[in-house]
Amino acid sequence: MATKNRTEVTEFVLLGLSSRPEMQPVIFGVVLVMYLMAVMGNTLLVLVACSDPKLQTPMYFLLSQLSLIDISLATITVPQMLVHTLSVDRSISYNCCMVQLFFFMAVGSMEGHLLAAMAYDRYVAICDPLRYSAIVNHNLCLRITLTSWVVVSLNSLLYSVLVTRLTFCGNKVTHFFCDITPLLKLSCTRPVVNEMLIFTEGVAVVVSPFFFILGSYVCIGVAIVHMHSTAALSKALSTCGSHILVVLLLYSSVIRMYLKPSSSYDLDQDRQIAIFYTVVTPMLNPLIYSLRNQEVIGALQRLFRKIYIPGSFQPGSWANKECQHTS
Repeated sequence: MATKNRTEVTEFVLLGLSSRPEMQPVIFGVVLVMYLMAVMGNTLLVLVACSDPKLQTPMYFLLSQLSLIDISLATITVPQMLVHTLSVDRSISYNCCMVQLFFFMAVGSMEGHLLAAMAYDRYVAICDPLRYSAIVNHNLCLRITLTSWVVVSLNSLLYSVLVTRLTFCGNKVTHFFCDITPLLKLSCTRPVVNEMLIFTEGVAVVVSPFFFILGSYVCIGVAIVHMHSTAALSKALSTCGSHILVVLLLYSSVIRMYLKPSSSYDLDQDRQIAIFYTVVTPMLNPLIYSLRNQEVIGALQRLFRKIYIPGSFQPGSWANKECQHTS
């Protein structure tokens, strides 16, 4: 439906990942498997972080929040894409599209803020370990999380409102969900205000956590260089490795997709990056944080014993060991 009046656009048509009919079952099967793995892996990580007394620390609180973000990010986009993949009707109402845009941008931005908070946690743990318990606690993590939600929600609301003010000259979205980039491409005129917002306020909200993470790791790197204990050096590197990998996975996609003028958008390439960002990364994150983390592996083993071996779960013994460990 071509139009010169925004008010005439009552729905959008999401073209999906591919227009080739023979590819739809393959796309459906692969994406469904990755989505289920992402949801189950992150849900398991949340359960372990919340139920195991040994993981009741600020770092694992932030990790559980990151897992919830990954579940939300995938669920906002993937189920609808799976339905459209096997459906002739790929339309989405105008209002639903704007709602999806708001939640996707808010949740996506929140992931960067959580990774910045986790970088600060690692910075204090390595650079000022004696004061770690006094500086980083659950109240601080809760305040950071709530403040970040307010910031990203206002940022997302601003973007969504500006998109609703655009005049669209078409309703076919070259994407599998309502993202800001393909919607800007449908604008009848160049969305100068939106582009300026992306490169100013967008950089402040979305990219500033990345620079904060870089600064934290510069300080951590300096501290590691001055470490004389091999054991301390090995522990510092192991605790930071997983986080660094997740940061690289996130920001390599975000910067390529959003921090460029609309004239240089390649929507076909952006769809491939988006599927990596919305499905592959949420699937990989719980694996990255658990495979080399002995604390998480031990907690998973205790959780499975609790479920499958009656009477093996003894909370008192965990609490006693934790008290002995902290003392």
